[in-house]
Amino acid sequence: MTAVTLAQVKHESRWLAQFASNVTSQAGEDGILRKALDMLPNRNRWCIEFGAWDGVCYSNTFNLVESHGYTAVLIEGDAQKHARLRTSYPHKQCAICIHAYVGWSAGDGLDAILSTHPVPIDPDLLSIDVDGNDYHIWRAIEHYRPKLVLIEYNPTMANSVEFVQPADPGCNQGNSAASLVKLGLGKGYELIAATRLNVLFVDRRYYERFHISDNSLDAMRDDPPDHVFCGYDGTVFMRGAIGARWHRVWLSERDLQVLPRVLRKYPPSYNAVQRFGFDCYQKFRHPRRRVASNGTVSNQEAVELRRLEEAK
Repeated sequence: MTAVTLAQVKHESRWLAQFASNVTSQAGEDGILRKALDMLPNRNRWCIEFGAWDGVCYSNTFNLVESHGYTAVLIEGDAQKHARLRTSYPHKQCAICIHAYVGWSAGDGLDAILSTHPVPIDPDLLSIDVDGNDYHIWRAIEHYRPKLVLIEYNPTMANSVEFVQPADPGCNQGNSAASLVKLGLGKGYELIAATRLNVLFVDRRYYERFHISDNSLDAMRDDPPDHVFCGYDGTVFMRGAIGARWHRVWLSERDLQVLPRVLRKYPPSYNAVQRFGFDCYQKFRHPRRRVASNGTVSNQEAVELRRLEEAK
């Protein structure tokens, strides 16, 4: 596929992006959702969002309630934020406010939380934004089948990366877009849009209505511009901004180097002193690793090393 053709495919497949706009959303989701909902039949004008915060700040559902006649189920686990939600939300008559942490077990999953409320089994929209366990929460939903699912992903991860954070309430790492797409396909959902923060899925029954020629992740989303790569001599290079983005702590190329400067040389070009130095360096840094005289590790040893390092 030529660059021009690929650009055309991306442009045509991402047509929903031209409707991006924010009322209270962060990355154009309000406008994209409004257009996507217009494409659906038999709308019941119900939407669900968690964590909802105060129902307005960074909300993906407030515009639907405010301007388009929707009823919202707003779920917030934090006690102070929920109290603010109940007192300050301006459309209380159109909202069910629930104080709960949405989990992924039979007792605390969305199915259980919604079962005591008059929510249709197929609400128009479910927005999942809990900064970590989004994947596990969506995976656990079985009874309810929203027409659209908007779910947060970690934007620092490339399209080729499959990553799912541990199912741990105390963990906040996020999940890759690729893993969410794979989960969605398994649940019968198709990707129809991607913003810099969220991916949007539609129930497969309605996918043809969107006339998307290629909804692969590569067509729908550009990879982040931040890269780490390695030279043949062992020098680690960086392009872009790599680091703890949410903490605003950034790495430099110096931080990434795994070899001292004197050993950054293509291994077949090592002299006797450098080979000896490399062997000593590896034994000091990785005492369990057995390094061959040419500076390499056997396949079997590499597998064992990975197992040991993953077990740390």
